[in-house]
Amino acid sequence: MPYEPVIGLEVHAELLTQSKMFCGCAVVDNTSAEPNRFVCPICAGMPGTLPVINEKAVEYALRVALALECTVAPVNVFARKNYFYPDLPKGYQISQYELPLARNGRLVIETGSGEKIVGIRRVHLEEDTGKLFHLAAGADSGPSTLPAPPSTVPGPYSLVDLNRAGVPLLEIVTEPDLRSVEELKAFATGLRTLLRYLGVNSGDMEKGVLRFEANISVRPQGSSALGTRTEIKNVNSLRGLVRAVEYEIHRQSALLDAGGKVIQETVGWDETAGATVSQRGKEEAHDYRYFPEPDLPPLVIEPEWIERVRAELPELPAAKQARFERDYGLSPYDSSVLVAERAVADYFEAAIKAGADLPPRQIANWLSSSLFGLMNRAGRDIGEIAVGPADLAELVRLVLSGQINANTGKTVLAEMFETGEPASEIIKARGLALVNDEPEIARQVAEVLASNPDQVQLYLEGKATLEQWFVGQAMKALRGKADPQVVKRLVDEQLAAKSLGAGVSTRDGH
Repeated sequence: MPYEPVIGLEVHAELLTQSKMFCGCAVVDNTSAEPNRFVCPICAGMPGTLPVINEKAVEYALRVALALECTVAPVNVFARKNYFYPDLPKGYQISQYELPLARNGRLVIETGSGEKIVGIRRVHLEEDTGKLFHLAAGADSGPSTLPAPPSTVPGPYSLVDLNRAGVPLLEIVTEPDLRSVEELKAFATGLRTLLRYLGVNSGDMEKGVLRFEANISVRPQGSSALGTRTEIKNVNSLRGLVRAVEYEIHRQSALLDAGGKVIQETVGWDETAGATVSQRGKEEAHDYRYFPEPDLPPLVIEPEWIERVRAELPELPAAKQARFERDYGLSPYDSSVLVAERAVADYFEAAIKAGADLPPRQIANWLSSSLFGLMNRAGRDIGEIAVGPADLAELVRLVLSGQINANTGKTVLAEMFETGEPASEIIKARGLALVNDEPEIARQVAEVLASNPDQVQLYLEGKATLEQWFVGQAMKALRGKADPQVVKRLVDEQLAAKSLGAGVSTRDGH
């Protein structure tokens, strides 16, 4: 029986604040900082300590809520989520439940079938947990940032790093509006891009600062009923998210086809095995025993604060893409590639400004094809390269003006990428400028034809495909420094003259 998946997401995004959610401890890179060094009595859960709300974290959360077109609650409340967290010293998490920061938003995504609106149920603030490291028996050390355990500990054992405990965490919960893996990927990619545009999250999923949890059920196609769902916890890569959801859809569908029942549970994704693994029964809200956090007053969001944050929002990806298509004549695909990263979009517009006399589509093509290719091979981001926007514009201008051809331009760009030298200096130093002297080009063409009488004869006898071979030989003789179109025209003219002299027609071989 064909089934339709019903997918909703819970997204956890660490906010790029300097300090933690309820104390003054620094937020550090959990993958490189010395463990358990950025912890104080408040985030360590010591008795008698009092949390204080991080204003910058609230402002960042407001940016996201407004960008997702949510309704912001004028008064929202923090709560204690009473679920045992072995990596939270307090033994509970400060979060929001009944009165979250914002509700009822949306994100528009592009799919193969067109635009789709995905509802946002809620956006709320909470604190992140620490990080546990589980080591098997016989392991002699943990991660490089953690100390080796005492030799008297045989394992298995767990180590905990509390540097991340208390880091501001934004949770974004969607409605169960996603109906395919394609839509899931489009939403996850679009939300990650939005968070990076807003400057509230780095999007570096490998470091765990952005994590997805997917709630999945399947139902017979055409049905409006909801099936029993499972939740895939804490997936920290887009590839892993797609693979995990694909696997779970297939598993649930096969189970129902075999007459079985889907159990409501929480599962983890085993990347090595390529399968989901049962972890525990799925909790409901009442299992967490939420109650208002007695040490924090209600958080009042004044209308003036909301409007100030709204006025400071950057141009968002969808609006930027529409403008690129309208103002620069780019295709939807090209514009989507350029706006996927805010730094790339800014680079493109800086190149447009530097090359105001150039067609924007030409700059877009050189950026998204040749320069992106060099960046991908080198593993560098746009902010890490030596080729500035004005440098790229200069190269495009040299190509379009005929001073170098496109192939030479790619060679020059590769050297610019490695050395940081401007295109004009590389061309001058290496003698790469095009030969624009038509008599000289004609002389080289004549030499090629004179050196290859057998091929000329075959051409005159009707083997017209040799024309391109002559062009290639002439370009080789000119060391690639001539306009191929000029070379082709002169080859055609000289071959035509030989055809007339031989009294044959190359059009029909007679």
